[in-house]
Amino acid sequence: MDKAAQSQIMSAVDDLFDEEVGFLAELTKHPSTRGNEQSAQSFMADALNNRSFDVDRWQIDVADIQGLPGFSPVIGNYEDAVNVVGSHHSRSKGKGSLILNGHIDVVPEGPLDMWDQPPYEPHVDGDWMYGRGVGDMKAGLACNLFALDALRSLGFAPAADVYFQSVVEEECTGNGALACLQRGYKAAAVLIPEPFAEDLITAQVGVIWFQVHLKGLPTHVAYAGDGANAIEAAIPLINALHKLEEKWNGPEHRHGDFAHVHHPLNLNIGKIQGGDWTSSVPAWCVFDVRMGVFPGQDLELARAEIEAVLADAAQDNAFLRNNKPAIVYHGFQAEGYALSEDKSEEAKGSISALETAHEAVTGNRLDHVAITATTDARFFGLYANTPALVYGPRAEAIHGFNERVSLESIRRVTQTTALFIANWCGLESL
Repeated sequence: MDKAAQSQIMSAVDDLFDEEVGFLAELTKHPSTRGNEQSAQSFMADALNNRSFDVDRWQIDVADIQGLPGFSPVIGNYEDAVNVVGSHHSRSKGKGSLILNGHIDVVPEGPLDMWDQPPYEPHVDGDWMYGRGVGDMKAGLACNLFALDALRSLGFAPAADVYFQSVVEEECTGNGALACLQRGYKAAAVLIPEPFAEDLITAQVGVIWFQVHLKGLPTHVAYAGDGANAIEAAIPLINALHKLEEKWNGPEHRHGDFAHVHHPLNLNIGKIQGGDWTSSVPAWCVFDVRMGVFPGQDLELARAEIEAVLADAAQDNAFLRNNKPAIVYHGFQAEGYALSEDKSEEAKGSISALETAHEAVTGNRLDHVAITATTDARFFGLYANTPALVYGPRAEAIHGFNERVSLESIRRVTQTTALFIANWCGLESL
């Protein structure tokens, strides 16, 4: 593509940018935490319908996906789990087909009084738009959609099939993306605009979620020595898990892409509950754990080591010695994924197309980085033999208070995405 054509496409993004910012603000107003995504998905389905995509909206059935590689166990039902996919069927049927994937679900907002302004009333201050999910990752969905809009405004469409995916469950299982694969949506490459500051993610960790259930022996606190405090018993078990975390982070265990990353595997005690009464020794405790794993690390072996560490730590507690901790796996059972290990022609070609587009927009070479989080990229890369390129705008305080995304970064990513589509898919007239 010559520079004149590149400039024309970037200008088309500029012409639509106020509309894109307004679209993002409207989308962010939908509080699409897990189980509450339906209104946001209706908004996305309407947007795709209005653009003449073939829209597929369906309720995920666990029975359809639970036997597939990459499935993560869930607690409860999926009656409220809905995916939306918009399909563009090209006339040219070029080889560079593409999935534009993004997740609509957001994490809980936490105490509202710790936000400067209400999390679902997005507002702009300078270069930043604020709101829960505005960065992670509704901005990415807007980038995907308006990149296609910019091409359409010039009278063009991709010359290969493109599937625009708005999925649920990315923040806890990834089963939404898995359901797209089960439904038959496949392409030569995938682009996922997660908010990692306009870098290409070449490796990501995997994640294991589990609960540890502990029993205690209740008694009146006046006779606490006769009981067994289940909440206090959790503390040495948590310490033992942190020792395992340090072991796994040792140089001898590291994946090569993370050789220079400080402490790439992180353990988090995300939630703890226990007890029934302030003056009673607690008879129960449950704590929820998130643990990272490296690409290539066997999840079954990792789980076995976690269980052995907890069993050994429980031996030091007189009550737990005979009342062993129960471990329940739910949510993420996610393998790590390294795009850097994909040597296919599709990977080389799609990465090159993205690098070319990024450099045309920014004037800089595209940085390749490894991240200590997981994304839906693993499903495409590990289970569909499809290179998954994670590249999105700059955001701050994701999962925290006052989450925000840079508007100028959104503009650049939308321009890059439009050029990438033109490079990778080719263009045909409408």
